[in-house]
Amino acid sequence: MNGRLQITFLGTGTSQGIPVIGSTHPVCLSDNPKDKRLRVSVLLEWDDFSYVIDCGPDFRQQMLRANCTKIDGVLLTHEHSDHTAGLDDIRPFFFKQGDIPFYATQHVFTALHQRFAYVFEQENKYPGAPTIKENEITAGNLFTVGDKSVMPIEVMHGSLSVLGFRVDNFAYLTDVKTIADDKMDLLGELDVLVVSALRVEPHKTHLNIDEALALVNQIKPKKAYFTHISHLLGFHDQVEEKLPKNIHLAYDTLKITL
Repeated sequence: MNGRLQITFLGTGTSQGIPVIGSTHPVCLSDNPKDKRLRVSVLLEWDDFSYVIDCGPDFRQQMLRANCTKIDGVLLTHEHSDHTAGLDDIRPFFFKQGDIPFYATQHVFTALHQRFAYVFEQENKYPGAPTIKENEITAGNLFTVGDKSVMPIEVMHGSLSVLGFRVDNFAYLTDVKTIADDKMDLLGELDVLVVSALRVEPHKTHLNIDEALALVNQIKPKKAYFTHISHLLGFHDQVEEKLPKNIHLAYDTLKITL
């Protein structure tokens, strides 16, 4: 790919996914594949490198669907289950490749040690358990994956600090409610911005669609894609029709190349 960044949307849904179990909401009953959303995650690929942002409970299914046979690492935005519950399913990659690098804040690694204690066991570790290589990162400090620099950007998910990531002129921000003014400088001159847009009604810890539109207007990327979408946002095609020409709803399996 000559260093060009390809982004595959592995999942674009909120924590319950769409359809929601047992729901009779019209969006959950939709036959449109774009209304069926796994938990939120993206695959970043360039040259011979493959990195995943977040590994939620649909990680196995997403890797199979994307025909992904190698990952060079996993970047975590935060510790919530819809972003980390698929950690155990890195095992096939671990068996082939060895320890899998993870990039997260110390706070997130502390949570993973509690939830996946067997992965981090030092003595008498179960032989089938995977091992991850912990790479601690902090907001505002560049780190390197493959041969690209990544800027982790702090956004707020209510009162919880969450990391967004900028790679080249692409930025990925999920589970956002607010961004401090001094962080906005890190989001200038973007070709593509991906940001969460949960639903129509306001939410305490997530941007609704009006807030997401206002944020895009403030950042002014060339293009923007909304993700982390619930069934309460509405039918994909109907919402897409109402958006400005440079703003789109992402959907599972969508690929974009910079």
